[in-house]
Amino acid sequence: MAGVMDSVNQRTQLVGQNRLELLLFRLDGNQLYGINVFKVREVLQCPKLTIMPKSNPVVCGVANIRGSTIPILDLSMATGSAGLQDRGSPFVIITEYNTKTQGFLVRSVERIVNMNWEEIHPPPKGTGRDHYLTAVTRVDNQLVEIIDVEKVLAEVAPTSEAISVGVVDAETAHKAISLRVLTVDDSSVARKQVSRCLQAVGVEVVALNDGRQALDYLRKLVDEGKKPEDEFLMMISDIEMPEMDGYTLTAEIRNDPRMQKLHIILHTSLSGVFNQAMVKKVGADDFLAKFRPDDLASRVVDRIKAADHG
Repeated sequence: MAGVMDSVNQRTQLVGQNRLELLLFRLDGNQLYGINVFKVREVLQCPKLTIMPKSNPVVCGVANIRGSTIPILDLSMATGSAGLQDRGSPFVIITEYNTKTQGFLVRSVERIVNMNWEEIHPPPKGTGRDHYLTAVTRVDNQLVEIIDVEKVLAEVAPTSEAISVGVVDAETAHKAISLRVLTVDDSSVARKQVSRCLQAVGVEVVALNDGRQALDYLRKLVDEGKKPEDEFLMMISDIEMPEMDGYTLTAEIRNDPRMQKLHIILHTSLSGVFNQAMVKKVGADDFLAKFRPDDLASRVVDRIKAADHG
């Protein structure tokens, strides 16, 4: 595993080039799955687990890892299959999403592959509404399924989508009615969370699935003679998306004089100071960790007030 994690340290060089690294692993059976290395803190042989009474059936237990108590989830069960059958010597992938740390129990960990987001595609149509895939790709002619971890975590430990009282005042809510916000996210769960939060503020939401789709949409607008900054109060975009990531989308928008004035917030479950540097590098206006309804609503309220005085 040391070799696997050594290459994790080089991952920061990939960002902004529409590239990513996937850690490939298997559950029961031969299907290959992938998870963005950016979310992975470490990979280790499954430690001793302490069973937690009354916890979600998907939670196998908790492990003490480097002084922290971390919940370990059976990823096979979490994605709608039977639990991991062969628990002889499974591995745990320790991940960080939305500032929370958890481990995913998997049968085996294969290797890390370096890919371009253009090689990562949305799941095929007809996969079903309740599928747990956010994207698919091919490695050495084998299909790799990329799991929608945000959906898994939202089911195991739902987060509140309610905005606290006082975040949106009556005057701002009234002004919001005439405004639109563009959101871009490949996770169906994240799209719904963001949309519901923004609708609670009062704005109309246009939700798209990935960076390529968003760029095509904005280019069509400007070809029609419209200005994105007049059409939308702001764009709130995920960073990790198939076809084109949020960094590349932002850079493309900033490089086009016809749309470079659009206010852009990058909204991501990737944690860390590193993102702040990337936000500046690609020219986004702000960065926000997922998913904190009050923070998101506050950013929109600030923009409504700024636009009102602008």
